[in-house]
Amino acid sequence: MPRLLPILLLVSLLLGGCGRAVDDGVVTIEFWAMGREGEVVQELMPEFEREHPGIRVEVQQLPWTSAHEKLLTAFAGRSTPDLCQLGNTWVPEMQALGALVDLGPWLARSSIVEQPDYFQGVWDTNVIDGATYGIPWYVDTRLLFYRTDILREAGYETVPEDWAGWLEAMRAVKRNAGPNQYAVLLPLNEFEPPLILGLQAGDLLRDGNRYGAFREPGFRRAFTFYVDLFKEGLAPPVTGAQISNVWQEFENGYFAFYITGPWNIGEFTRRLSPEMEGRWMTAPLPGPDGPGISMAGGSSLALFERSEHKAEAWALVEYLSRPDVQVRFHELTGDLPARESAWEDPVLAENEYADAFREQLRRVRPTPKVPEQERIAQRIREATE
Repeated sequence: MPRLLPILLLVSLLLGGCGRAVDDGVVTIEFWAMGREGEVVQELMPEFEREHPGIRVEVQQLPWTSAHEKLLTAFAGRSTPDLCQLGNTWVPEMQALGALVDLGPWLARSSIVEQPDYFQGVWDTNVIDGATYGIPWYVDTRLLFYRTDILREAGYETVPEDWAGWLEAMRAVKRNAGPNQYAVLLPLNEFEPPLILGLQAGDLLRDGNRYGAFREPGFRRAFTFYVDLFKEGLAPPVTGAQISNVWQEFENGYFAFYITGPWNIGEFTRRLSPEMEGRWMTAPLPGPDGPGISMAGGSSLALFERSEHKAEAWALVEYLSRPDVQVRFHELTGDLPARESAWEDPVLAENEYADAFREQLRRVRPTPKVPEQERIAQRIREATE
C-alpha cells in the first residue's frame, strides 16, 4: 500500500489539474436546433463566442422528423436544453407543460430585441395569455407563385385580390389550357391551403378554443371554395407524391398558380430554365372580400425552465436576433428574417420575389394556440383527401 500512495497522489494531482482546466469560468450552454438551420447556425457560433468569451455553445442538430418526440422525452426525463428552436405551432404545447420561460422580464431589460421591429402576426404566435414564451428567429408563410405569361394570356395583368376575382382568373386560365392542364396545384396531402382559407374566412375554433368551428359559416364558405376548385376541374386531384417534379410541371404549364413558401424562391430560380426568366412571379393571397391573410409560420427561440444558464442562453437569443446576424443567416439558409429592419439590406430589398412575402407577412394570423394544433392540421388534411 505505501508504494501505491505516490501513484495515487500523482493521479489525484493530475485529476485536480484537469478539473481546474475544465472549470475555467466558461459556461457551456446547450442549444437544440432542427434540420438545415441546426447545421448552418453552427457557422455563426465562433463569432458569438468571440464576443462572449465566457460562453461556449454546444449545438445539437435534430432532424425535424424526430424533434417533437425528442423534446417531449427530454421534458419527461428532466433533460431539456438551455435553448431550443421551436416551430411556432409547438410553443403552446411546451408552454402548457410548463417547460418554457416567460420572457417578459428579459424583454423588458433588452436593448436588442425590439418587438415593434417584428412581424406582429408571427410575434403573436409566441404570446399565450399575455405572456411571451418565444422570440421569432425566422419567419415563414404561404402565398402564390404564378405564371405571369399564362395569366396575361387569360386577360389578367395582376392577380385579383379577392376570391371571386381569383376564381374568374382561374376559370379563364383553364379555358386557355389544354385538357390535361390546370389553373392551380393544391396537393391533397398538404393541409396548409385549406387551413389558410379557413383562417381567412373566420376562426378555426370556438368557445374559448375548446371546440372546432368547422361547421360554422366561415369555415364552410372556405372549404366549399376549396372543394369547388376540384369539382370544376381547376385543380388536379393529386398528392404531392404524384407530381414528379413540381418545377418542371410549372414550366410545362401543367398549372399556373401554386401556394407555397419562401424556400421555393431559390428552388424556382435554380431549377427553372433561363427561358422562364420574367415569366413567373410571387403575389400575396387573395381573401374572401379583399387582400387575404396567410398563416404565421417559422421558428422561434425559447428558453427552458430547467436551464441553469438562462442569462447566457438569453445572450445567444439576443445575438441571433440582431438584424445583421439575421441577414447573414438568410444568406446561408434562405430563411426569411423575423425583423423588418433586416429586410432593408440589399440582399432582400432588391429581390423582387421577396417583396410579396414582406407584404404577406404583414397580414398573417397564428394557427390556434392550443397543444392539439398538430392534430387539427392532420384532421383537415384527412378531410381534404
